[in-house]
Amino acid sequence: MSYGVSAALQQAIYQRLTADVELSALVSGAIYDAVPAGIITGTYVSLGPEDVRERSDMTGHGAVHEVTINVITDAAGFQGAKRVAAAVSDALLDAPMTLERGTLVYLNFHRARARRVEDADVRRIDLKFRARVQDD
Repeated sequence: MSYGVSAALQQAIYQRLTADVELSALVSGAIYDAVPAGIITGTYVSLGPEDVRERSDMTGHGAVHEVTINVITDAAGFQGAKRVAAAVSDALLDAPMTLERGTLVYLNFHRARARRVEDADVRRIDLKFRARVQDD
């Protein structure tokens, strides 16, 4: 296994999301790799947790990364958050991404979970994507 491609994959995903005009417009540019301290109002997108599993084969070292992208909003209802989540998905799926290290073999949507955050008037959608990488 190689975890060596993780930082390059995260950077490529972040760059792809911030470069997407539609997504950026929906959240007024509020796309974060690290969420700023304090209370954030409105709707924003942030890179979330990542789980990685070994997937080396005879061609070399590799891994499958399960990457979470969070959509968080204090707007009423889920409609706006779902539009943002769809834009995240559209921005990532089938998008060419060059990594500083390694190669992205595929990036696919895996699942999503929409929920209301307890004790807050906040809605959250966690989008999970699976990315297969080779460490060249």
